[in-house]
Parts: sequence; C-alpha cells; structure tokens
Amino acid sequence: MAGPHTPNHAIGANGPTPYVESQPLEFPDESPAGAPPFGPPFPAPAPTRKSRRGLIVGLLAVVAVAAAMTMAIVYGVRTNGANTGAAFSEASAKTAIQGYLDDLDRRDIDGIVRNALCGMYDGVRDKRSDQALAKLGSDAFRRQFSAVELTSIDKIVYLSQYQAQALFTMQVSPATGGPMHGQVQGVAQLLFQRGQILVCSYVLRSGSSY
Repeated sequence: MAGPHTPNHAIGANGPTPYVESQPLEFPDESPAGAPPFGPPFPAPAPTRKSRRGLIVGLLAVVAVAAAMTMAIVYGVRTNGANTGAAFSEASAKTAIQGYLDDLDRRDIDGIVRNALCGMYDGVRDKRSDQALAKLGSDAFRRQFSAVELTSIDKIVYLSQYQAQALFTMQVSPATGGPMHGQVQGVAQLLFQRGQILVCSYVLRSGSSY
C-alpha cells in the first residue's frame, strides 16, 4: 500500500511549471549625455600661458608694493634723524625757549598766544580766551621768578620731522629779587613751522630747586 506523499507544487494542472531564470535589476542611466556612467571626473585644464603671465604680474606687483613700503619706512627713519635734527638743533631750540620765557616774564600776551596756539595763530579769529589764559600764565610765572636764563638743552626727543620735546635747565631769580641761582628743569613741546620754532607748551619739573 502506497503511503501519503507530498504533492509537487511545481506541477500544475496543465503539467510542470517552466523554470524562469532570475534577471539582474536595471536602473535608469541619469548621467549627462555623452558622459560615461560612473566614470572618473574630467581632469582640470592645464593653466594657459595667459593665466601664468597674469600670476607672474600679480606677484611682481606685490613685491613692488612691499619694496616701496620698506623704502618709505627707511626714508622716514632717516628723515627723522637727519632733517629733523637740522630743524631742531640745540641752539635753535634754546633760542626759541628763551624767547618764550622772556615773553612770560615781560607779559607779552601776543607772543605767548602765538606760541600757545602752536601754528594756528593766523587761523583763529577770536583770541580772547587765549589772551586770558596767556595773562594768567604770565602772572603765575612772574609770581615765581623775576628773571630767568636758560643755561642748557639737556635732551631733545624727536617726535616727527616737525615736532620735538626738549628737556632744558635754567637759572632763575626769585620773585623777591636777588641774584640768579638754582638749577630748574623744564620740558617744552616744540613745533617747527615756516622756518621758526614755536613753544606750544612748557612745564617745570617738580623737585627743581631755586
């Protein structure tokens, strides 16, 4: 007696089902027309002679600008040491400071204002406030000294081609009178303009004896 058996599902009602071979999946080609799919990128074009020439010209321009800046710095340093020294010689600075101190001593208001305005005297229309300050400065100076004599320029520091500050020493006579004595030091801010030196400001150093 034949036992039970598993039916063969591959056999249909009309006979065996034919075997179908599996096929690989296909995807649509989205690459640009004329370009191989998944191919390597196009190589960058080699620089042309014109582009190389432009690069060389640009480099030369940068070098020229750097050289010009270097020359300007060197020229400025040399100018500050040479031409400025000629404008602010020790003798000319001494003459200018002594003249300013004499203006304070004589109460020469116009001379004091001309120095204090530091080159702007001709441009300032209303000088009344400057004149008032000059009178106060002269009065304070005369309450300290009856006479002054600048004895030396101790140091000149050049700030630019036209500006400097000078440390100076002077002998003074007290306001009560008497012979000159003492070693009083002061600092003056100087400006060279149109062939003359202006004393823009000055201050006595604390601790000076007179």
